[in-house]
Amino acid sequence: MPRRFVGFAGLAATLALALPLRAQQGEDRAVQRAAGFELYGFIMADAIYDHSGIDPTWGSTARPTRLPSVEDQYGAKGNLFFGVKQSRVGVKPHVPTPLGEITAQFDIDFFGVGVDAGQTTIRLRHAYAQLGDFGFGQTESAFIDADAFPNVVDYWGPNGIVFFRNVQFRWTPVHGKSELAFALERPGASPDAGIYADRVELQDVRVRFPAPDLSAHYKFTGDKWGHVQIAGILRYTKWDDVGQQQFDLSGDALGWGVNGTAILNLGSTVVFRGQAVYGEGIQNYANDAPVDIGVENQFDNATSPIKGVPLPMWGFSTYLDLNWSAKATSSVGYSMLEIDNSNGQAPDAFKRGQYASANVLYYPVPNLFVGPEVQYISRTNFSDGFDTGGFRVQVSAKYSFSTNFGGK
Repeated sequence: MPRRFVGFAGLAATLALALPLRAQQGEDRAVQRAAGFELYGFIMADAIYDHSGIDPTWGSTARPTRLPSVEDQYGAKGNLFFGVKQSRVGVKPHVPTPLGEITAQFDIDFFGVGVDAGQTTIRLRHAYAQLGDFGFGQTESAFIDADAFPNVVDYWGPNGIVFFRNVQFRWTPVHGKSELAFALERPGASPDAGIYADRVELQDVRVRFPAPDLSAHYKFTGDKWGHVQIAGILRYTKWDDVGQQQFDLSGDALGWGVNGTAILNLGSTVVFRGQAVYGEGIQNYANDAPVDIGVENQFDNATSPIKGVPLPMWGFSTYLDLNWSAKATSSVGYSMLEIDNSNGQAPDAFKRGQYASANVLYYPVPNLFVGPEVQYISRTNFSDGFDTGGFRVQVSAKYSFSTNFGGK
């Protein structure tokens, strides 16, 4: 067994032995659940036939931004992918204290991204703790509604929803049927130098983030019908021209966004999951989007002939989750994201992505399912007239597990 997994199992065993039963002390002792933790996760295997022409590095999931921007960029269509990258393991400890119960979540999966893209390797998902109204660590952004994510087997999911886990400090002053939350989140942006990418002047531009992203949401939950949520975000980005050329390409941008969600119970067997987002310079919060900052021409300015601007974007996702019986479910829907490109971006820059899928999942025994999912993804470029896409067929099997140690 690899050492990192031996260490994880050892940590779980240590927690099980070390977490004592506690009760809040004081003249009026309140009854609390004992300290403990839940060990959970699942094993999942995917077999995917892709006929969209996607970058093979990202063949294990359906991302329109990873489709080719020119004909045959990744060779002929038709690739088969197998993997277990979606498999997951995690722990949720809870410990009573004089100030209330501390709850936490730590989990990983094996879907490599960034420099590990295409690899089956450890990827941190959650590392988050909360005491009362206050929480800290990495978890879903306060700008998103995780319930908008449908019951699809594709790893990445609909491209037009807002879905992003971020490092943050969160305050949730209102709980219950109504929920109000505020967060200071790790800033970040991804500039696109467009058709000027090889200009020496832009090679001397340095991006910095002088302030955290500020996010917030308000959620109202009904008795039976579901819930609605409205969320907002503000961010500030600067870039400095540190070169000695004749132009000054320094600048800054204010990014913002509004995100609305409706999760509606349509009878006892159907759930509608809908979300719509609009904003500028917030692309990294979208589930699958390109860069946040683009280049705008201003040739009448001799000092700064081009400038960086936050790119407007809008997207939506509409899905139906259907529970046919205790042994069968389906999810079907459509999602889209579109960018309002700046005039300095390259003609093959990403303009629009579309995503649609439908599945039928069979549960022969509790916690185990197997089933196929058909996906369609497409990409449209900014101004060169190129668009591409195609179908994918994914067959997945998943076994989930969960065990409690100590207090429940």
